[in-house]
Amino acid sequence: MTDATTPKNDRLLRALRREPVDCTPVWLMRQAGRYLPEYRATRQRAGSFLGMAKNPDIACEVTVQPLARFDLDAAILFSDILTIPDAMGLELYFVEGEGPKFRHPVRDAASIAKLAVPDMETELRYVMDAIRTIRRELDNRVPLIGFSGSPWTLACYMVEGGGSDNYSRIKALALNDPKALHQLLSVNTDAVIAYLSAQRAAGAQVLQVFDTWGGVLSPSMYREFSLPYLTRIAHELQRGVLRQAQDERGLGQAQVLRQTQDERDHGTPLILFGKGNAPYLEALAASGAEGVGVDWLVELSEAARRTQGKVALQGNLDPAILYGSPDAIRAQVRNTLDSYAEGNGGSREGHVFNLGHGLSPDMDPEHVRALVDAVHEFSRR
Repeated sequence: MTDATTPKNDRLLRALRREPVDCTPVWLMRQAGRYLPEYRATRQRAGSFLGMAKNPDIACEVTVQPLARFDLDAAILFSDILTIPDAMGLELYFVEGEGPKFRHPVRDAASIAKLAVPDMETELRYVMDAIRTIRRELDNRVPLIGFSGSPWTLACYMVEGGGSDNYSRIKALALNDPKALHQLLSVNTDAVIAYLSAQRAAGAQVLQVFDTWGGVLSPSMYREFSLPYLTRIAHELQRGVLRQAQDERGLGQAQVLRQTQDERDHGTPLILFGKGNAPYLEALAASGAEGVGVDWLVELSEAARRTQGKVALQGNLDPAILYGSPDAIRAQVRNTLDSYAEGNGGSREGHVFNLGHGLSPDMDPEHVRALVDAVHEFSRR
């Protein structure tokens, strides 16, 4: 299904709908980042990471920089997964060499009870303005991906106050006061749904949830503290598309239900990505999301067999492969493409090529070019 807002290059959208494409689409997590000299120059001019992220014009500039270098099939909003808790009043800041931190972490039921969903067009207006600015700049060349951290991953940072080696504080909260943690996860989920809905309204054409720290949970804790909230996000975003159709077209509920698949095809697909999520692929495939992103610790052939074509799969080249030579990178790209096809009955449909996590600052841009070009070359029909 196409219309005037369909990107000229719609490979990513078609792949997420598991439709035929002329070649496998590719985008890369952290494709706008410190490995690019133009990014470093912009950051020096802006003064800080947050100075870039909170300035819509600069966020736009950084978002489109990699598209000028590489034949990528999507742009991803330049922002941070921690914008929501920052807008809740936890006050995000960055320490060089240590990453993000919060000045006001939440560690008990009383502080959690004070949290509320931010207003998306006031506290987080800079994100929506960035999306609108980027969409104008892209002029429908490729789709724009918006994103959020998952409720669990946001909670990790909010309770720990930053990154962690062992997640002792949030795991202690889960064990000692699970009711308080569920309250935190619930308000985070409400905020993520509102945030992604606002991004969709502002112009994001694909959405991704980063459950970066889901893999630190035991299976029983993952099924209690992460998976149900990811599933609720997928269901609520889908309902939001259907409600919008009902409101805009005056359709009755029965008519809306009959048009569910059409609306999903025309709507904004959701990708759920998590490090260490391989044990839960079947559950994630049943969540209602259109895509599931996986890291490099599971073979794509296995992931494809286990998900049985219910979702598109995104991934999953080990980012460290980019430290290899261009020839080595090309060989690993071919292996990844072949692995997906092996598990998908010989078909490449429903595959979005990506890394199993993000690019690192010391990676060579020419190695990134070798990867992107190899994906298109080896998968072209």
